[in-house]
Amino acid sequence: MIEIKSIQQILSYTRRAISDYDMICGGDRIAVGVSGGKDSLTLLCAMRELQRFFPSRFEVLPITIEMGFPDSNTDNIDELCGYLGLKPNYFHTEIYKIVFELRNEKNPCSLCANIRRGALNRAAAELGCNKVALAHHFEDTIETFYMNLFNNGRIDCFSPVTYLERAHLTVIRPFIYVPEKEIKHFIRVCGITTSPKSCPADGSTDRFRTKELLNSLSKTDKGIKQRLFGAMEKAGVGGFKVCPRQRKYLKTGDLK
Repeated sequence: MIEIKSIQQILSYTRRAISDYDMICGGDRIAVGVSGGKDSLTLLCAMRELQRFFPSRFEVLPITIEMGFPDSNTDNIDELCGYLGLKPNYFHTEIYKIVFELRNEKNPCSLCANIRRGALNRAAAELGCNKVALAHHFEDTIETFYMNLFNNGRIDCFSPVTYLERAHLTVIRPFIYVPEKEIKHFIRVCGITTSPKSCPADGSTDRFRTKELLNSLSKTDKGIKQRLFGAMEKAGVGGFKVCPRQRKYLKTGDLK
């Protein structure tokens, strides 16, 4: 199913982010949040492959927070974990019931994300992990920055590395340089099955509208996403920084 050559480009971006922000140390026990979507499944593959040649040893533990969506199925996660030689770890929640039935949220994303994030952190701590890896990619970073600026009037974004003092966990985002198109290509050529989208809010969220807007703007302005990312780095938004390996990219608009 998975050919090593298929993941080399993604690993290049991933290794750069890990190096630039010192994301992994020897002895780390890293929980990888696996939802069953293309991003998290690709991250799991990348982290597993990274173990083969990373200079320091670290562990990878897939964690799936079961949301309680009707007709949800985790067969694809079981299949991939089996192929990678990893044991999947499932934690059941009633997030769907809380957000969509009890609360009946009109804008459910924020509440849902907060509850899911808390559940993932608790699960990671229960399994003795000291770090949690999330699959936010390049476009996720830009979209978050854009939404904070234009929807909330704040210049802010999630951080490449965040230490959660109360949970005694460090959150890392190894995919911040990975373009979404590379993830889509990897999933397609490897024939990896992703979970069907089951969220009732899918296609009508602020993030979806922001993604559509930025994609539309990119058609007439090819470098807009790269310039937004570069602005974040130069301004130090959310802990981002201009890294030596990125100087050429900032000038040319090329992420490679």
